[in-house]
Amino acid sequence: MTIETVHVPLGDRAYDVRIGPGLLARAGAEIAPLLQGQKAAILTDETVAEIHLATFEQGLGAAGIDSVSLALPPGEATKSWDWLRRAVDWLLEKQIERGDLVIALGGGVIGDLAGFAAAVTRRGVRFVQVPTSLLAQVDSSVGGKTGINSEHGKNLVGAFHQPALVLADTGVLDTLTDRDFRAGYGEVVKYGLLGDASFFAWLEENGPALARGDAVARAHAVRRSVEMKADIVVRDETEQGDRALLNLGHTFGHALEAATGYSDRLLHGEAVAVGCALAFEFSARLGLCAQEAPSRVRAHLGQMGMLTDIADIPGELPDTAGLIQLMMQDKKVRGGRLRFVLARDIGAAFVAEEVDGDVLQEMLSEALSARR
Repeated sequence: MTIETVHVPLGDRAYDVRIGPGLLARAGAEIAPLLQGQKAAILTDETVAEIHLATFEQGLGAAGIDSVSLALPPGEATKSWDWLRRAVDWLLEKQIERGDLVIALGGGVIGDLAGFAAAVTRRGVRFVQVPTSLLAQVDSSVGGKTGINSEHGKNLVGAFHQPALVLADTGVLDTLTDRDFRAGYGEVVKYGLLGDASFFAWLEENGPALARGDAVARAHAVRRSVEMKADIVVRDETEQGDRALLNLGHTFGHALEAATGYSDRLLHGEAVAVGCALAFEFSARLGLCAQEAPSRVRAHLGQMGMLTDIADIPGELPDTAGLIQLMMQDKKVRGGRLRFVLARDIGAAFVAEEVDGDVLQEMLSEALSARR
């Protein structure tokens, strides 16, 4: 398989997303043109470091690039003030300067935290995303959103800081656990649901092969997802309009993540999958789309062995009022009013400014009741 390139044309912040197998091993050749003799600091997590750090460092070394690395604990809880402070202090301790590179080697947590650390260190150091999870390859590594979580909600503290390069080595997807891969698949499905019905139909046909490890199918899914995200980011880099479409399923999903304490009870991609199902169910109840659409969404998620509803989430959850309160921390809230990404059909999402709160409460109450 060849390495494919998706270009993100953002003027002087433009960059390439390189997609294909073997990119960790050839990382030095890919990154060397950006460095010009300066230093590279790798931020990763302990799980990723154990599996991939040696290969990546060897790849850098083959091009004469010296690097230092810091491995943080894995998991969503690392996206916090404490670990951001640790990362920034380490970068300063290593005397990383504006001309150097910060490299995020890991999944979405590391990418978000390392990108934010790069954004605030010396008021902005360049960084490279090397996503090692499906979720990070198709979504969080592209577009320049960086940040950490707060006790008030997810991703509420951060900055837009575009990477200088993204290296999506599809070969590393073979090392993911089944659960992590399927969680990342939640973000892949999102792209078909929000703007490409033909891609969703392709996923319905090819999803099982993709889950089994079909390398060609995986590369296609990553590339198409990145193409769609890049197109939206170029139209709306700082989420003033169209970019909000990328949050399909996230208003529900982020609230559910907060309700489960950002723990392993519910991974981010799992929350997005449930959130997408809820967004389509909400759309149908509001009369925006036919009931066939949410049924088709849940059928495909079920076919892929994924969570499809609130009833699938283990452990205690808040009541309806508690969930809605968590949703009020969503970044799309304007003037104290919730805004949702809803859909008129598969592949036809839009941002709804006004929604019927009674319908929302009824839907969530029924979903919570089904858990008992």
